[in-house]
Amino acid sequence: MSERWARTILATYRWSGAVAYPFVGGYVAWRATRGMEDRGRHRERYGRSAIDRPDGPVVWVHAVNDSETLAVCALIGRILALGINIVLTTGTVSSARIARERLGDRVIHQYVPLDLKPAVGRFLDHWAPDLAIIAESEIWPMTILELGDRRIPVVLVNGRMSDRAFAGWRRWPWLAEALMENLSIAITQSEKDAERFRALGARPVAVSGNLKTDIDPPPVDELELRRVMSQIGERPLWSALLTHPGEEAAAGEVQKLIMARFPGALTIIMPRDPSRGDAIESELSAMGLNVVRRSRRDKITGKSHVLLCDQPGESGLCLRLSDIAFFGGSLLGKGGENPIDAIALGAAVLSGQDIDYHREIYQPLMNKGGVRLVRDKEMLAGAVNYLLRNEEARRKIADGGAAALKGMRGALDLTVRSLEPFIHPLVVKARLDSGSKHRR
Repeated sequence: MSERWARTILATYRWSGAVAYPFVGGYVAWRATRGMEDRGRHRERYGRSAIDRPDGPVVWVHAVNDSETLAVCALIGRILALGINIVLTTGTVSSARIARERLGDRVIHQYVPLDLKPAVGRFLDHWAPDLAIIAESEIWPMTILELGDRRIPVVLVNGRMSDRAFAGWRRWPWLAEALMENLSIAITQSEKDAERFRALGARPVAVSGNLKTDIDPPPVDELELRRVMSQIGERPLWSALLTHPGEEAAAGEVQKLIMARFPGALTIIMPRDPSRGDAIESELSAMGLNVVRRSRRDKITGKSHVLLCDQPGESGLCLRLSDIAFFGGSLLGKGGENPIDAIALGAAVLSGQDIDYHREIYQPLMNKGGVRLVRDKEMLAGAVNYLLRNEEARRKIADGGAAALKGMRGALDLTVRSLEPFIHPLVVKARLDSGSKHRR
């Protein structure tokens, strides 16, 4: 009975997707008006591409959001080094920007097709991938089923299963199993995640750790970095990074409080969404703060209170400007942000207490004293004030972060090892194709 229900539900999903397909254009257009879609590339969401498929083996890597895109960058680098072509799909404009910043033209970037049979089918017809690698928890029914029908191996990397997602899948165990059986292997972040994927029917399952701990810091224009640092000079400064709405105002309040002790203090703010620059400037200016913006290439002067890093693609620069870094998304219920880049660059990390989304990273940091958690903006101001005047305490947090990060790393090597049975045949195929071309 359960298996019949699973087949019925999946068949209904296929049918309803085909019926809905002609009507999704309005939805995509609506998203474009709100900056959630790239207006010039909306055809990619329907599986259409203006780029030809390259010769030789192709691996399709999918990472829907910013965090997942960052996580797979190092893995992509390893695969590219073997001479394999990669098509990377992401689901957001900001994750596309990260892909461009980290990987440039070494990969073919596309927006992921809608999980509807016509779009997915057209995408797979065009790119004909030899292997599909999906990140974290991207179990889209139509995509998984279409890959299974075409006998394209599907590997889940950096797999995670939240309490909420697991509870949801457990309500439909036969449906979960019908999808999970299409995974050639699930490589998870933790043993707890592995147990959950096994319970839902995934086989085999391996544990690698978190790929996010093996990412390299973003690149930087060294000449521009030196220019900005020369303008800042020896001023006391701290950074509020990847902030969400409401946290920029909190950072502004911190700036006003620490100016009483450090009159020359400078606050650097890098919002998670750089397009909010105008709104953030208006908010901070209304607080009496003088704001200079990277998007305008404003010069930093002695009268500047806030440097607003609202220029896309400059996270490498902003991360290197301060050795005290507060991470947003943690004061106002957004689950926190990944601090690995700042830790790798030697910063002392501060965060609010809402860190659920990256708990597996923050827990080792807390164990090693590599992060200081704050309850609110007043406690944040106190922590910034203390670290600005106490270099030893600042160094102790940074050293604790470095020790924790060292202990967390290694997921990339384990993931590559688990992928070897799928990647090695493609390497052989690529070499044979190359040799055949040369003989012709």
